[in-house]
Amino acid sequence: MVLVAWAPAGAAELLIRGATVHTVDTPGTLVAHDVHIRDGRIVAIGQGLSVGSGATVIEAHGRPLTPGLFGGITGLGLEEISLEPSTVDMTVVAAGAQRALDGLLRPEFDPRPAFNPDSPHIATARAEGVTFALVAPSPSPGNELFAGLATMARLHAPRPALAGTQTLMLDLGADASGMGLSRAGQYMLLEQAISEAQAATLAEGEQRLLSSAGRAVLKAQLAGGRIAFAVDRASDIRQAIAFAARFRARVLIVGGAEAWREAQALAAARIPVLIDPLGNLPQDLDQLGSTLENAARLQAAGVPLVFTRPAEGTHSAHKVRQAAGNAVAHGLAWDAALAALTRNAAEAFGLGGEMGRIAPGMRADLVLWSGDPLEVTTLADQVWMDGVTQPMQTRQSALRDRYLRGDR
Repeated sequence: MVLVAWAPAGAAELLIRGATVHTVDTPGTLVAHDVHIRDGRIVAIGQGLSVGSGATVIEAHGRPLTPGLFGGITGLGLEEISLEPSTVDMTVVAAGAQRALDGLLRPEFDPRPAFNPDSPHIATARAEGVTFALVAPSPSPGNELFAGLATMARLHAPRPALAGTQTLMLDLGADASGMGLSRAGQYMLLEQAISEAQAATLAEGEQRLLSSAGRAVLKAQLAGGRIAFAVDRASDIRQAIAFAARFRARVLIVGGAEAWREAQALAAARIPVLIDPLGNLPQDLDQLGSTLENAARLQAAGVPLVFTRPAEGTHSAHKVRQAAGNAVAHGLAWDAALAALTRNAAEAFGLGGEMGRIAPGMRADLVLWSGDPLEVTTLADQVWMDGVTQPMQTRQSALRDRYLRGDR
């Protein structure tokens, strides 16, 4: 069987020969198969494929080939040293400040202008097989309800870029406790903000929660945009499901420690859930139902499952694949774990037609591994993005090489 898609003639060609191809698509895993790439796209998958004399041929020798991995929700390009405020641009208010601007909620906060494509953390993530990640703002003092707008980053060298539609990050429950409001108070402010955003006119002199820019952003997201609810407690997840039914917004759950308790409702609503596979012991009272079987239970119910490691999102985004291996150890099927790092992530953020699968017509964002990619000891032997070989050197490997040479 050979899967083929059209591509422009004369484009640069690459053939990866004899790989164990994990397509994360209908064909499943294809042993001893070739992947033909031209002009940055996959044009054919099969056995015994031939290419022109000018094509580059990579002998895989049976090694696993997967789509590039999703690094989860991160501060890549927005955070360098967590305790050095001048290098942290994830919040609307600088680290150490006491309150948000003007006392207003700021759903319009967009950190994209501060994105640093030269961050060494990006090279580290890419060398470990991560080719895309959500670059997201974090709540700041007084602005915990709406953290701001997150954007997907493609981590290709030499210049990583942000692309795709934006996602509004909404924090509720314990995640928004810094506002000094009860949970009921948080929902009250959310309803008032929605009313402001949808109102045709606002009464003069009435106290407002949103700026004109904030109203425009929230109105657009409610009318078909993407809103991520950072919640853990089952009751808050039920509120998010009701919110999705009430508005045209495409809702995601982030955290979801107790999502397994609402698995059937989440599956029926086709709401993706981004969870930490290592979530086990509760970090607060919203997570009393935490379990290492969360992923397996959600997948069994048919919930679109995506993995993230918020605690290590910026500095160790690559560790999300190790966490996925832990989910397999606690009942999740191996193929489902890989999908949670690839296809499901791309589809959750509207990029499923471009990445996340190995199929004709898809971007050639691929990783060739030394072994099972969900094993801790496995390394990414080579990464390609748009069919272009990516540099595997990082700041860490440069320092290693320097000291091995004896340089001072």
